[in-house]
Amino acid sequence: MPNENTDPVFQLIKTLTRTEKRHFRLFANRQGSTDGLKFLQLFDALDGQEKYDEERVLAQVPTIKKVQVANLKANLYRQLLASLRMYHASHNPDIQLHEQLDYARVLYNRGLYQQSLRMLEKIKATAHQYEMPHIVLLALDFEKLIEGQYITRSLRGRARELSDEATDTVTHLAREHELSNLALRMYGRYLKIGHTRNQQDYDKITAYFREGLPALDLRQAGFYEQLYYYQAHVWYYTITQNFRLCFRYAQKWVDLFENNPTMREQQAMLYIKGLHNLLITAHNLLYYSKFEQVLAQLEAYAADPDRRTNPNIEMLLFLYIYTNRLNGYFMRGQFTEGLTMVPELLENIERFRLQMDSHRRMVFYYKIASLYFGSGQPDKAIEYLNKVIYFKDVSLREDIQCFARILNLIAHYEAGRDEALEYQIRSVYRFLGKMNDQQQMQEAIFRFLRNLGDIAPFELKDAFIKLKNQLIRIAENPFERRPFLYLDIISWLESKIENVPVQEVIRRKFKQLR
Repeated sequence: MPNENTDPVFQLIKTLTRTEKRHFRLFANRQGSTDGLKFLQLFDALDGQEKYDEERVLAQVPTIKKVQVANLKANLYRQLLASLRMYHASHNPDIQLHEQLDYARVLYNRGLYQQSLRMLEKIKATAHQYEMPHIVLLALDFEKLIEGQYITRSLRGRARELSDEATDTVTHLAREHELSNLALRMYGRYLKIGHTRNQQDYDKITAYFREGLPALDLRQAGFYEQLYYYQAHVWYYTITQNFRLCFRYAQKWVDLFENNPTMREQQAMLYIKGLHNLLITAHNLLYYSKFEQVLAQLEAYAADPDRRTNPNIEMLLFLYIYTNRLNGYFMRGQFTEGLTMVPELLENIERFRLQMDSHRRMVFYYKIASLYFGSGQPDKAIEYLNKVIYFKDVSLREDIQCFARILNLIAHYEAGRDEALEYQIRSVYRFLGKMNDQQQMQEAIFRFLRNLGDIAPFELKDAFIKLKNQLIRIAENPFERRPFLYLDIISWLESKIENVPVQEVIRRKFKQLR
């Protein structure tokens, strides 16, 4: 039996807003009475369920037979998509332009060539306005087809004009695809490995980036060419931990939208993604004043009643706002205060479970665990770290997978679970060996925890001081700084040396930033 995670019709219905449901019912009734429309009865039955249950549907709607369910769901799916297409057409120029291309085809098939050509000219003008060269190219191809059959006195000049226009459009479109391909590949590398671990990683990703980066004159480039160019650089500098240059290109990304209000409206997802990347980089740079300013900008956008909205935008706003609110608590050392948002956070993770991928859930669980650890609740930290550690796809965000295990080791020590510590050390060491991810910081922590049983209580403070000094020296190597982005081990050691809560140490450091 299909379930809520695999049944596409049920998933789609669960994403609908109240107004979208009302529109669908009106849409289904557009040809008269809805009496006897079984797909609408199926819709009502599914809409009332929290989890997909086909047997319950059959019991609730006796007019539907089991053998009819598959065809009814297919029909319902088509009807829902058609309704949503119509409902959101006014906010999606690409939907309107594709519809007009269909109308131009209808006119052409009627032999009304002039009317079809006039419509194609309007399509091209609008597509240029919204930076949609792929639609311009479709219109140009259709124009060439018509001009090749419809003889006019201006055909010779028009043929050259269409040819030049098509060549220029293809050039821009090809470069746009080159840049979008590079940006996507760099993002894929980031999801796979996170940040560079050594010189070999750096050399490999740098060669890969430079080889894929086409020559581009930003003064002549279109909106999307510039956008993908900035995106590719953001991901490259994120991976290579050059956060200053990453910040520069993230700011260019945001500025591009601020200077193009129409595109900010039409591509809201990419705009808020730019703000998110700017926030993440400000966090990595400990640039709190800028972080505070950009977070306020993102929250103001979310609160704007006139902005564009759909389930995808709402999910992304939740993701970006909550991620960066958590980062704000980490920067300020307010771990205990941050725990107040955990119930609401978990509620929203459940609310957006159909739209949110497993990678994003995993990152949230790691951050929740960090809040509990920083607030002095290692047992609760272990609970959420296990959600990351037992995640099935270990190839996704290998860096988070690795550091969750390191933090889990330290949480076991803090929780006094000495009996499990030796097993945990061996288990983590084997995991990191498979991932080829042992770094000097990790090795130093392993040795420290393994030797803890041999350290007398009165020698413990000196041992913490020794480990702290060792890690400070390790952090001087740019390729060894990656672990410190995920785990502020230095502050934890200082808390043990001074015998104060770790969040107090981080608060003290935060005051020095301001």
